[in-house]
Amino acid sequence: MNLVEQLAAEKKAAQTLISKGADNLTEEQVTELKQHYAEAKRLQERIDLFSGVKNLTDDHADPAPQAKGARTLGDHYAAELKHAGLTVREAKQFATTDYKAATDIQTVGDGAAGTGYQPIITQIDMNGVWPYERPLVVADLLGTVTLSGNANTVEYPVYGPLEGGAGTVSEGGKKPQTHLPAPSWKADSLKEVAAWWKVTDNMAEDLAYIVSEINNHARYNLQLLEETQLLSGDGIDANINGLLNREGIQAMGQGTDSDPDRIFKARTKIALATGFRADALVINPADYETIRLSKDANGQYYGGGYFNGQYGNGTIMQDPPLWGLKTVVTEAIAQGTALVGAFKLGGAVIRKGGLRAESTNSHAEDFTSDLITFRVRERIGLQVKYPQAFVKVTLGKATK
Repeated sequence: MNLVEQLAAEKKAAQTLISKGADNLTEEQVTELKQHYAEAKRLQERIDLFSGVKNLTDDHADPAPQAKGARTLGDHYAAELKHAGLTVREAKQFATTDYKAATDIQTVGDGAAGTGYQPIITQIDMNGVWPYERPLVVADLLGTVTLSGNANTVEYPVYGPLEGGAGTVSEGGKKPQTHLPAPSWKADSLKEVAAWWKVTDNMAEDLAYIVSEINNHARYNLQLLEETQLLSGDGIDANINGLLNREGIQAMGQGTDSDPDRIFKARTKIALATGFRADALVINPADYETIRLSKDANGQYYGGGYFNGQYGNGTIMQDPPLWGLKTVVTEAIAQGTALVGAFKLGGAVIRKGGLRAESTNSHAEDFTSDLITFRVRERIGLQVKYPQAFVKVTLGKATK
């Protein structure tokens, strides 16, 4: 399909989901709608860019009418100067279009510069084959904290479990005491994620669509690092202290239970420790595949076969969620480890400002070398108020 057809398909898919109504969409459908929206926006920007470049070149394709038929370079200069509304005295920085005398013979060349007209016209396919870009989802699972002013650190209390508890009391009996222990105070600071690159002035002018693609992929690369840091950053130096390395999160080693059973038990551990309900599971594609392809003693897939549901009931589901949790299948987490959590309540991404894209030709020798330096940057951190709202599960046994 060409770009217009791809855009129409994305819009149609998004419209099908929108027609269901905002209150009727599942979490998976909301994620699918976001993906259709993002892809449609990207395609529309590319179509608009090509259209703009074509209009720009069309506007400059025809030389000034006064310059047509000029017999000499002087005539050509005078005609274009007149067309520009300038006098010789005013034309301090004036340049004409390329001059070719009307008496020159047109020749067929071999495609090399200066050898006449190229015999074969090459059409450029602007749909580049770019590396795979996986969906970035970890930041969307968490809440958000926005810093303003001069603040660059969030300090907050982390409470331990309630001591004691309410109970029944006989007449005249002593009431039981409850006590919330003093919290431990934690602080999470902003970290910077950034990247830069250079292009030439000519590339920016002549291949605007390529520069746009490079910018988009640089932004993706930065957000990919953001996701990795939020999930597994080690907290050393400029690194974020990610979820998997956060002190106080719960852990479940590999046991005799099956992987699905331990994932369910991780939900229970979160509920007992915090009272929160787990809302998502992050799992590696290889681990999800092992669970998805597991079968019972009769050779039936637990999650339904490749034609219909379990034992012929219902319809097959693509990437069905485990235990009703929003199941995020991503390479962001290593094989053999899964993370179950109450993400929205347990943690939040700290941001100050948004993703910034900047460019300059004043860096180093850029101006004299016809170069432009681009950079993208953002300041983010991770706040985890309730470490026990997350359970790191070691996998390795698909079924009993």
